[in-house]
Amino acid sequence: MTSKRSILVTGATGQQGGAVARALLSKGHRVKALTRRPDSDAARQLASVGADVVAGDLADTASVVRAASDVDTMFLMGNSYEAGMAEETRQGILAADAAKAAGIGHLIYSSVADADKKTGIPHFESKYLVEQHIQQLGIPYTISAPVAFMENVVAPWSLGALSQGTHAFAMPPKRVLQLVTLLDIGAFVAALVERREQVLGRRFDFAGDELSGEDQARILSHAMGRPISYQEIPLAAARQQSEDAASMFEWFDRVGYDVDIAALRKEFPEVRWHGFADWAREFDWSALGRTSSAA
Repeated sequence: MTSKRSILVTGATGQQGGAVARALLSKGHRVKALTRRPDSDAARQLASVGADVVAGDLADTASVVRAASDVDTMFLMGNSYEAGMAEETRQGILAADAAKAAGIGHLIYSSVADADKKTGIPHFESKYLVEQHIQQLGIPYTISAPVAFMENVVAPWSLGALSQGTHAFAMPPKRVLQLVTLLDIGAFVAALVERREQVLGRRFDFAGDELSGEDQARILSHAMGRPISYQEIPLAAARQQSEDAASMFEWFDRVGYDVDIAALRKEFPEVRWHGFADWAREFDWSALGRTSSAA
């Protein structure tokens, strides 16, 4: 019988943190959701499903120590898109120090797959700096390192093209990319929480599927019930938007993620792994239609 844990989840009102919080709650664990905006709709929704929402900020060490003082596990994640990469690293280090000060029994840090491989991608490197700090703290830890999210297909920057029948991405149409869904991230972190002794000091890159942009478009066409074509965004256009993102796309094409998906599924059978077709089949595309028409 798995013992029930008490977990402080940072970034709980975001996509990834919210998925982790809900997965843990569904397994009967106690969740404290740390957020800077406890009065937000996302915070209220978490409270309605059983989370204890507490106010705090990763940049405010005292608030993290307070929130972590009565839990045995902490899920830590940063957001380079919101905070900036240097600030993400600074906040991650402060929060890890706070976890140590609070006597946390297991710190799970959310990084990104291959951040430890000298990719040169700025937002991979910013997370790896936090990883390195955690490894030197002398506390029990695990690194959770997902690949790219399947949900990027329906992210705000993708919706315009998708509503017009185009799945656009800055990679060649036949180049394979590994992906994972937020549901599986939540379930995987829950597995790490429950397997504590088996996973201490380990780093897990994980993915749910690998397929090309063309294959994604084919699956989306079937799931959405209308033709979706793949369009390669020129790297120069991506670079105009973000040098960080352009360096990531270049790395995707030149190297790419290399998770052994079959071995991962064998080692973690309790995670109900989703392929891209599973995710697309379960997604509520009518909601997307309402979103795009309202945009």
